[in-house]
Amino acid sequence: MKTLYFDCFSGISGDMVIGSLIDAGADPNQLIEELKKLQIEDEYKLQWKKIVKNGITSTKFDVKLVNNSIEGRHDLHHHAHKHDHGHSHEHEHNHDHHHEHEHAHDHDHHHNHEHGHHHHHHDHRSYQDIVELIKSAGFSQQVEETALKIFKRIGEAEGLIHGIPLEKVHFHEVGAVDSIIDIIGAAILVHQLAINVIKSSPIPVGAGRIHIDHGIYPVPAPATLEILKGVPIEQSNIRAELTTPTGAAIVAVLAEEFCSHPSMKVQAIGYGAGTKTFADHPNVLRVIIGE
Repeated sequence: MKTLYFDCFSGISGDMVIGSLIDAGADPNQLIEELKKLQIEDEYKLQWKKIVKNGITSTKFDVKLVNNSIEGRHDLHHHAHKHDHGHSHEHEHNHDHHHEHEHAHDHDHHHNHEHGHHHHHHDHRSYQDIVELIKSAGFSQQVEETALKIFKRIGEAEGLIHGIPLEKVHFHEVGAVDSIIDIIGAAILVHQLAINVIKSSPIPVGAGRIHIDHGIYPVPAPATLEILKGVPIEQSNIRAELTTPTGAAIVAVLAEEFCSHPSMKVQAIGYGAGTKTFADHPNVLRVIIGE
């Protein structure tokens, strides 16, 4: 039985999941080919590179939005807008995208895949739009089912919080292209790696407050907390949002057990870098794959 263990000592986000799986040996080029089935490659380009986070070499995965005002990267209005002078403004759910400049060893291979044609941008896709997008893409049944389950988990949480039925959920966070790529990408890579069993550590969510569209909220954000219902969460002294709604939904759906390190013969280890950098704590997600 091939087991994958998410060691979430610094929380989990969608980009950290993809980065860690690529770092553990998944094929990113196959990921790019599979994602083309969505027929939205005019909206993004994917980048991944090796960086060092507090002494740990890890893979940083990024979805760069194409043709979206400033320098092609002005993420949907509620994401952290990048300002090139050091401070970052956090907005809704921050999808771990605020760029604190990584003084890392960026010289390692930096793959940059451009998808040329520019079309208009879909700022918000409804839950129904995303279901259609996935069902019409022609993924394998496993990938399709996994991706739909993860989106449903987020959709139900958002619906519950905002008091609307799932079909009417029309929301930015999951409508954002990067969330679509992270979630479907996670489904693609887990199946590509032929994983049989997925387990995870308890999930640290962070502490403090974050600024989202509706005001200043405690960490974890309401959607994240709702998504993690039934999942053991762990106290953390780090004052930041460690777990994003996307990361929470991926692990909540994929993991069948939350436990300490399972007994296994380790075959591969991967580290996926988050965007934030903390003084004495490596902000990475570790995955361990073994039999």
